[in-house]
Amino acid sequence: MEIIPAIDIIDGKCVRLTQGDYEQKTVYNENPLEVAKAFEGAGLKRLHLVDLDGAKEGTVKNWAVLQQIAANTTLSIDFGGGIKQDKDLKIVFESGAAYATVGSLAVKQRDVFVSWLKDYGADKFLLGADVKSEKIAVSGWLETSEIGIFDFLNDYVGEGIQQVFCTDVSKDGKLEGPSIDLYQKIIEKFPSLWFIASGGVSSMEDLHALKAIGCSGAIVGKAIYEGRIQLNELKYLL
Repeated sequence: MEIIPAIDIIDGKCVRLTQGDYEQKTVYNENPLEVAKAFEGAGLKRLHLVDLDGAKEGTVKNWAVLQQIAANTTLSIDFGGGIKQDKDLKIVFESGAAYATVGSLAVKQRDVFVSWLKDYGADKFLLGADVKSEKIAVSGWLETSEIGIFDFLNDYVGEGIQQVFCTDVSKDGKLEGPSIDLYQKIIEKFPSLWFIASGGVSSMEDLHALKAIGCSGAIVGKAIYEGRIQLNELKYLL
């Protein structure tokens, strides 16, 4: 199982939100490159970089942070937040992202996303499925749709999507443990997916539990920043 550390960006700074609430924000470091280099130094290979300003405003804002990290580390970066138009996607790839993370647009503008999958290749995208009570949440978790998670995934697996990460919004940033039952159901229904668990990871025990149910990857954020998981502990899962 691949460990994928998360850096969430507001105003160019490394922050974390609780349950996606912009009012519950903690700034952990004003220099995201410094954080990324620490991850790289610990032997991690990948980074989940989220432009929270972009997610809120509907257009990519913090591409310069992506550019800086891509140019100064060897990390394979997936970048999301505000990718709504062709110009957003172009700047994300030009700034050094290995994958573009798309969530809200895949829900609201299916035709646009499917055209991107055809134009760029489905292997260049990480589909983000944010969930509240097994329904898809969109727009930085500010809205909940009526689309069920299993129907959503089934649709895009049919369009060639290979990598998906799923965040249970009710768990995110609360350090209460991940949604093991939900993730297990998804893995059983879609065994061919490279499935990444996200949200709620609070300890090494949580990571071992996610590995045990067959997750291909796990995104870890707040637990690292709060010192509940030490970077040197992660080598046992690498």
